[in-house]
Amino acid sequence: MNSVNDRNRDIGEYIPAPDDDMLVCRCEEITKGEIRRAVHEGMYTLTEIRRYLRIGMGLCQGQTCSKMVKGIVARELGVSPAELEPATSRVPMRPIEMDVFARERKEA
Repeated sequence: MNSVNDRNRDIGEYIPAPDDDMLVCRCEEITKGEIRRAVHEGMYTLTEIRRYLRIGMGLCQGQTCSKMVKGIVARELGVSPAELEPATSRVPMRPIEMDVFARERKEA
């Protein structure tokens, strides 16, 4: 049996699907087809795909799309989603004005 990260295994060529234009990551505007194509180009881990496509690096930090991405990658590789290592996730962050910090200090 081949491991998930086995680069020598043949997963077949990328064949476009009718729903490949479906938007998966709204923050970075990444489609299902872009994710599928990345897998067929040899990116078998969620971390590789995240770095290559910036998927899950937008404002929501993958809170919206990560499960869907994992399912797409697992289907393309022919494995269970549980076999894929999760990508590093971070808490959603937003820019904050400095006066917000200054007010907090005055209140403390």
